[in-house]
Order: sequence, then structure tokens, then C-alpha cells
Amino acid sequence: MPAFLSRFLRPFTTSTKMSLNPETVAQSMPENTQLCTVAAGCFWGVEHAFRKHFKDQGLLDAKVGYCGGDSKNPSYRAVCTGRTGHAEALQIKFDPSLVTYTALIEFFYKMHDPTTKNRQGGDAGTQYRSAIFYHGEEQEKIAKEITEKVQAQWWRNGKISTEIAPAAEWFDAEDYHQKYLDKTPDGYECPSQYVPSPGKQKAEAERLPSVSEE
Repeated sequence: MPAFLSRFLRPFTTSTKMSLNPETVAQSMPENTQLCTVAAGCFWGVEHAFRKHFKDQGLLDAKVGYCGGDSKNPSYRAVCTGRTGHAEALQIKFDPSLVTYTALIEFFYKMHDPTTKNRQGGDAGTQYRSAIFYHGEEQEKIAKEITEKVQAQWWRNGKISTEIAPAAEWFDAEDYHQKYLDKTPDGYECPSQYVPSPGKQKAEAERLPSVSEE
């Protein structure tokens, strides 16, 4: 079956929400663990790209889910209607002594097209919007500075439409969405997202110079 069809055939079940013990998760994370929450289209590819690129480089954990909306405990089916206000998003737990928030945001801008408002490739709707949901004033400052530099240096021919907003309540997506492309290598990948093969990943991602060094 063609990979693109898998997106339309994936189940809408709402019975498999994540059920993690917060105390167990907290014990396994360093005390300096921070959050980074972004949206860049279909969350399957976003998670896949970040996990591949930052493997053993400070990314401690990542979950796909829903952020930026109005309703409580949204299901995938509800988010797909575009009426809940949520974006398909990725929430990363990272060790800032190993990888900076700046590096994560720079990669975010490298792995998708931030100039297509409410769309990535053929995926259209507010749930596929480009967004940075910041956690605190320092992240807000960094996100806005990097966005300004990226606009000037990387996307001169298009206006960045990325939403920059405080992180709202987070909801984990259903279990079958987590690490989807690891479990289903031939699954749907949005063509506008940068999901490289492991051998080419680092070289391809480094073609654009770091804007934080300017």
C-alpha cells in the first residue's frame, strides 16, 4: 500500500491515551530537564526528525500530542476537524547542558516549511500550523530572536507564519501515534518535512549556517 494512504487509514480510536506515572517519569529525568514544545505539521514526521537528529545529544524524551486549543482531553478525531484549536505538536524533554533550546529551535526551522500558513504539503488545517509554544520568558525571547534571524537569512522569499505563543495545556496523543514511524517505517511522511535517512541526516541539516552565531 502506498505510504501516503496510511495517513487516511489510521484508526481514530480514543481508548489508548498515554497513562504514565508522573513520579516514575520524574525520577528518570535530570533535575535540570527542560521542555521544548513545537508544531510543524503531521506530528509523526516531526517526532521522527527530532529523535533522529538529537539521538544521544541531549534529547531525553519526546511525546506527540495536542497543544494550543480550547477543549479538554481532545482526541485525534476531534483535532482533525480543526474545531478544537489544537495543533498536532511535539513536546521534548531535553538536557540543556547537552543541547540548547536555541539548537532545537534552529532545527525546527530547518525541518519544515514555516511559510505555508496552516499547511505542510498536502496537509491543510489549523491543526497542521507551524508553532512554537514557549515555556517561560527566556524561551519566548530566544524563539522570537531566532525567528527574526531565520526570516532574514533563510526565508527571504517567503514570510514566516509560525505562531509564537505561551505553552497551553498539553495532552498526549493516543498510544499508537507515539514513535509511529519507528514502528511503521513505511508510514506516511509529509513531503514538506525534513525526515532524512540516518546516513545523510547530519550533513543535510547542517547545510544552513547557524543563525545564533551571527
